[in-house]
Amino acid sequence: MKELVEVLAQALVDHPEEVVVTETETENEILLELKVASDDMGKVIGKQGRIAKAIRTVVKAAAYNTDKKITVEIGQ
Repeated sequence: MKELVEVLAQALVDHPEEVVVTETETENEILLELKVASDDMGKVIGKQGRIAKAIRTVVKAAAYNTDKKITVEIGQ
């Protein structure tokens, strides 16, 4: 899942070298934290959060067969 979020975010931003994704896994949840450069934040979130919602939807679809809850947080 981490690699998927990295690829999606790097395709959207102007500074792909500053994209960092950290993955924290517990017994029933996977937390993915996406950090991008501050001037790329709008590109990752999109108008009214549409891009962020799309990223979360794609990640949840990719993790459909796992029994864990997937959470994607976006920050700086």
